[in-house]
Amino acid sequence: MQGKTALVTGGSRGIGLAIAHELVRRGARVTITARKQPELDAAVESLGGADHALGIPGNAGDDGHRSEAVAATVAAFGGLNLVVSNVGINPIYGPLIEADLDAVRKVMDVNYVAALGFVQEAYRAWLGSHGGSVLFVASVAGLRCADGIGAYGSSKAALFHLTQQLAVELGPAIRVNALAPAVVKTVFATALYEGREEQVAAAYPLGRLGVPADIASAAAFLLSDEASWITGQTLVVDGGIMSRGTL
Repeated sequence: MQGKTALVTGGSRGIGLAIAHELVRRGARVTITARKQPELDAAVESLGGADHALGIPGNAGDDGHRSEAVAATVAAFGGLNLVVSNVGINPIYGPLIEADLDAVRKVMDVNYVAALGFVQEAYRAWLGSHGGSVLFVASVAGLRCADGIGAYGSSKAALFHLTQQLAVELGPAIRVNALAPAVVKTVFATALYEGREEQVAAAYPLGRLGVPADIASAAAFLLSDEASWITGQTLVVDGGIMSRGTL
């Protein structure tokens, strides 16, 4: 990936930061986005500083932020070859039939609409003329029902269809794929395993929960030329849990 530039949303920690680190390790320069400037500054420093990374703060659901992030990337690094939509929220827990609809709209706006919006901005600014690769970080919750996180799962299921739709619309110059992780040990997923990690991990055929590096290596593969004949696909990275038929 020497000479390539990536935009990773939600990149100040967890899976997003791990993907950014892997892309930088392979030679790319990376712009990361997140809401909090101090966390972004620390992440950029960990990535090697301004020569390797740029941090743009803002809310993924804001049109102006998406435009700024893409424009700043092209201005700083001279292009934008790779787009990783990793940002996601899950403010709702409980039965979907009782969910506040304004909260559901917010989940869809950030997890789905913003993901499409970043790709649209990147397409207008660079990808449409030069080609590249897009990756959506979704979830196995979009493939199977999971108690309490129906809105989140629905938003991730929408990403699977978006992946196929854009793969058809944007090929052959732009490839579009998705990842569907199971439980990965991040701050975002803490509620799913904290205080009972051993019990949760026992359900996984590989005997452990995921770590961000597991997702980062899969992401780098799908973004790279090694996956040049793969588009419109969702790669499940789940330690085998989906093989059991339940989440």
